[in-house]
Amino acid sequence: MQVNERDELDQQAAGSHAYKKATVERPDIPNVLDREFTVASPNEVWCGDITYVWAQGRWHYLAAVIDLYARRVVGWAFSPKPDADLVIKALDMAYEQRGRPQNVLFHSDQGSQYGSRSFRQRLWRYRFKQSMSRRGNCHDNAPMGRLFRSLKTEWIPTVGYMSATLAKQDIGRFLMERYNWRRPHQFNEGLAPAVAEEKLKAVSGIS
Repeated sequence: MQVNERDELDQQAAGSHAYKKATVERPDIPNVLDREFTVASPNEVWCGDITYVWAQGRWHYLAAVIDLYARRVVGWAFSPKPDADLVIKALDMAYEQRGRPQNVLFHSDQGSQYGSRSFRQRLWRYRFKQSMSRRGNCHDNAPMGRLFRSLKTEWIPTVGYMSATLAKQDIGRFLMERYNWRRPHQFNEGLAPAVAEEKLKAVSGIS
C-alpha cells in the first residue's frame, strides 16, 4: 500500500472533524457586516474562522483572523481542539500584532466558539463590536473561505503532516510570509496583502 493511500484510510477511520457549524440562529449577534467586504482602512473590520488539518494521525484545527482592508492575516492559532481557547488565541495575536486597536468590527460564522461567553468577553475587553454570518451561509464570510482554500490547495500536503509541530511551523510560514508578503491577491490588484498595506502607508502617511 502506498503511503498516501494508508494516510487517506487513516483519515477515514478517524471520522469527521469536530468543528461543527451552529444549528440554531443567534438573533442576539446580528450580521452587521452584511457582506460589505470592502472597507476604507485597516483595523476597521476583521474576519475569523476555523478550518481543520490532518496532522500526526488526527485532526487539528486552525483559527485565523484577517483584516478585511487588504485581506492580510493578522492572527492565527493551531490546536488539537476546536474550542473557544483556540479562537481567543488567534484574536489575542491579532490584537497585539495590530497595536491594540479599538472599535474593530469582528465578523465570523456562527460557530459555538465565537458565540461563547469567554470569546465575547474578550471582544468586550478589547472594545470590539461583533457580527455573525447568517446560519449556514458561507458566503457571508467569503474572504475567510478564500484564505483557507488557498492554504489547502496551494500549500498543505494532500496527505497532511507527520507531526503537529511541523504542521504549525509550515502553516505559519504560509500565512505570515507567503500569503501576506509574496502571494499576489486579485483583490489588491495583484499586490500581496502586506505589500498593499505598506503602499497605503506610503501614500497616506500612516505610521
